[in-house]
Amino acid sequence: MCNGCVQKEYPDRGNTCLENGSYLMNYLGCANCHQRDFVLISNKATEDDDGEEIVTFDHVCKNCDHVIARHEYTFSVVDEYQEYTMLCMLCGKAEDSISVLPDDPRQSAPLF
Repeated sequence: MCNGCVQKEYPDRGNTCLENGSYLMNYLGCANCHQRDFVLISNKATEDDDGEEIVTFDHVCKNCDHVIARHEYTFSVVDEYQEYTMLCMLCGKAEDSISVLPDDPRQSAPLF
């Protein structure tokens, strides 16, 4: 992973978790070949680890195959919530939790 290719390492992305793609707003350009071109995805792998789906891949420079960052995305269902996480030097870090029920109990108004 290369901190010379990104503006900010692991920026806080709130609840925006990317399963694929790249956060190009944080991409300065390749520190190896000094080009600012497309970022490709390589070595993509998906594994299911005891009910947790883990997707990993590398962000690489289109011109010289320099590895810019390693991306990890996870998805799981915990109790009645879908849990998402993302950790990547380029795309940032984020977590999200969404209810699988039609009405999210955390969003309901109190009765009193």
